[in-house]
Amino acid sequence: MGGPSFPGKAAGRSMFAMPLITLLTDFGTRDSYVGEVKGTLLRLAPGATLIDISHDITPGDAGAGAFILSRVWHRFPAGTLHLVVVDPGVGTARAALAGQAARHGFVGPDNGVLTPLLRHGEVSVVELPVPPEAAPTFHARDLFAPAAAALAEGVELTSLGPRLARPPTLLATAAPHYEAKSLVGEVIYVDHFGNLISNIAAEKVSDRATVEVEGMDLGSVRRTFSDVAAGALLAYIGSGGTLEIAVRDGSASRRLGIGTGGRVRVWLG
Repeated sequence: MGGPSFPGKAAGRSMFAMPLITLLTDFGTRDSYVGEVKGTLLRLAPGATLIDISHDITPGDAGAGAFILSRVWHRFPAGTLHLVVVDPGVGTARAALAGQAARHGFVGPDNGVLTPLLRHGEVSVVELPVPPEAAPTFHARDLFAPAAAALAEGVELTSLGPRLARPPTLLATAAPHYEAKSLVGEVIYVDHFGNLISNIAAEKVSDRATVEVEGMDLGSVRRTFSDVAAGALLAYIGSGGTLEIAVRDGSASRRLGIGTGGRVRVWLG
């Protein structure tokens, strides 16, 4: 299947005509799906460099996909294209998007997974028309990959489809709130190690603060894992700039039985 036919390369060079494309999906690596998407990209944009961000997003979890995208997109140079597909509504009336924000391009479903880019400054978004030959269960290969390849080859964004006629879908963002002398937030992501990543920003956590998770006292904030004994719980500021909970050499999620939505409290001291 050749995928949709987009206009030929523009006479001028698009700001996204840099052959660097990141891929973020929930496809896993056991099956052929990632390979089929990459094959389509390289056939249509043979000079592209493909960067795997992750293919292990929990199936259908647009929130987890958006979290990973939020950590990653700005670490790439301007002109990078981000192909993001966590798409449980594939084949339905949900829109298919291509857009640009902060001199980055993006392609993916309109289900909130693109929220980190859609919230970033001035955004231009078009709705990709779905060709009749596209498999209704595999828009990543037959719609999103060809659109990303077209942008990488210099096609202007506005040539790919009409402007989106309504605001794109954005995921609600949980915000911590104050209770007495504490700040209460929640776990927004559980990583591969079982670390619990909260929505409490580092600048809200003083040197004198102590931490609770679901009512369990973890004491003061540590600098790194080796500050506690093997198997001990700790709170620390993670590399993403928010408060995290871990077990040294273990899984905090498994130990505590906590996942996303778990309550985290910082006593401000």
